[in-house]
Amino acid sequence: MASCLQASMNSLLPRSSLSLNSSGRRNSKAFRVKAAAKIPMPPINPNDPFLSKLASVAAQSPEKLLARPLNSDTPPYLDIFDSPQLMSSPAQVERSVAYNEHRPRTPPPDLPSMLLDGRIVYIGMPLVPAVTELVVAELMYLQWLDPKEPIYIYINSTGTTRDDGETVGMESEGFAIYDSLMQLKNEVHTVCVGAAIGHACLLLSAGTKGKRFMMPHSKAMIQQPRVPSSGLMPASDVLIRAKEVITNRDILVGLLSKHTGNSVETVANVMRRPYYMDAPKAKEFGVIDKILWRGQEKIIADVVPSDEFDKNAGIRSAERV
Repeated sequence: MASCLQASMNSLLPRSSLSLNSSGRRNSKAFRVKAAAKIPMPPINPNDPFLSKLASVAAQSPEKLLARPLNSDTPPYLDIFDSPQLMSSPAQVERSVAYNEHRPRTPPPDLPSMLLDGRIVYIGMPLVPAVTELVVAELMYLQWLDPKEPIYIYINSTGTTRDDGETVGMESEGFAIYDSLMQLKNEVHTVCVGAAIGHACLLLSAGTKGKRFMMPHSKAMIQQPRVPSSGLMPASDVLIRAKEVITNRDILVGLLSKHTGNSVETVANVMRRPYYMDAPKAKEFGVIDKILWRGQEKIIADVVPSDEFDKNAGIRSAERV
């Protein structure tokens, strides 16, 4: 770098000013002619403090660059800085760029809020009052936010019961979410990602026709409503509870018949006992419209039947031989 600057200065300074005196040093008159001492500098990176400082010194005081000591313990041109600052180590640069650049300055929001920002409502618990309150509020908010964009409901719920059949919520919890769905102006895309049992299966089937989906290994199940624990209730109260459960059963049968396309008698017959459905069976029953195979559905549809494959391959069965 010093030799390049020296060559540039030699090409620009007058011949008379480059003559050496008896002591071997250049004549100081050369530095009085500042007009002829402009050093052509290449483009400088403004983010580099060392090169920026060096360019400033070359433009204002070129004698500091030309009159360098022959033997010095200081690295070339580093003494220009009053307090030299070295660049950070590669490890520090990597940490500052790779790890701290995208770190959020504020704590991230909770997961349900992030899903809600993507217009996703996730039902991942039994339908207890707290879940119903949250789901209905989210549906109302999304419709207020944009009444034209679709709403996506992901379902992995056992309905108003637990997986062992014990009642944890009233049937009105499922009906409250269902009625809220029916009041929405938006398209509702429902997706079963684990299990949709009882009222959760009703919510799955209540999505917009053609927009009801199910993962390949998910399960759907419809069953009759169950009588809550009676405890020490008198017989008359138990009878009232039983009549209410029968009423809820009839309503559930009618709604499932409406959304699945089956007759009331068919739904009532299969609901006499718990009726489990895998994804293909749920599609056949009318609970969903499509299975999210991620490409496998088309592959399976394109597979040639075994008899036709044997015929094309020239293979004859043992019975025909």
